[in-house]
Amino acid sequence: MAVVGSILDLIGDTPVVDVSLLSPRTGVRILLKLEGANPGGSVKDRVALSLVEDAERQGVLTPGATLIEPSSGNTGIGLALVCRVKGYRLKVVLPGNVSVERRQLLELWGAEIVESPGSEGSNGAVRMAERLAADHPEWVFLYQYANPANPLAHYNGTGPEILRDVPDVTHFLAGLGTSGTLLGVGRYLKEHRPDVEVWAVEPPTGELVDGLRNLDDGYIPPIFGELGGEKLLDRKTVVGPRESIEWTRRLADLGIFAGLSTGAAMAGAVRCARQIAAGVIVVLSPDGGWKYLSTGAWTGDLDEVAERARKVIYF
Repeated sequence: MAVVGSILDLIGDTPVVDVSLLSPRTGVRILLKLEGANPGGSVKDRVALSLVEDAERQGVLTPGATLIEPSSGNTGIGLALVCRVKGYRLKVVLPGNVSVERRQLLELWGAEIVESPGSEGSNGAVRMAERLAADHPEWVFLYQYANPANPLAHYNGTGPEILRDVPDVTHFLAGLGTSGTLLGVGRYLKEHRPDVEVWAVEPPTGELVDGLRNLDDGYIPPIFGELGGEKLLDRKTVVGPRESIEWTRRLADLGIFAGLSTGAAMAGAVRCARQIAAGVIVVLSPDGGWKYLSTGAWTGDLDEVAERARKVIYF
């Protein structure tokens, strides 16, 4: 591998691993794209860099600027890393009921945490960030939920990588959060392979699965509507905390140490595999498992861990 000039140059071009041993059908392959290989540890490194570089090109960001962004997890970490390298200040509006790893990593990269009510979840963090941004016009609010640079990161990067590495892909499956991954990758794949199906995984209404959201909970990301998310998605499937943890553990049987939302995505992929006779399913693994160790997801009693996951937003 060539020497790169900055850690930011290592964002993207993540590996794909075959996890078909977990497929319920011999004719259906399941491949996992490991976004935890990004330098900040998650797929949101792509989005963070895209948001910042787009703002720089537009002249919105100037040296020493202060950014504010709501986050329930990986986007905040990705932005904190990018801002630390580029010399910007960052304020992250974070729900109070988050895991300790998230706070530690945000503080490590120098971000200031602004706490929002944990009972309001990520939707409450969005509302607080919107109010603070309105009160402080001198701060830069990139707003990942409404910024086209979010899905563009996946249209320009993640999608082309998948088609390059898995040209016979028939299904793409990812968790529904800001919707940027599904919109960007889905649009790219359908433009080049119109027969590819795009499946979204969402948590049950009112329940927490790290970084994922159910659109029925009252907040629909603006980019989802503006970019025709409902028409782009072929299917949505609901996966709860317990099932997410179960499949996170199943992946560990293959030596894959991934986060809980990867378990949710794998559960969705297995459902998809049961419904088709043959195909190649590409599943996006948003991050690695390092930031979930405090959950006890791999070693604790399954019911107890699942119950905690209903109350705490894990990273």
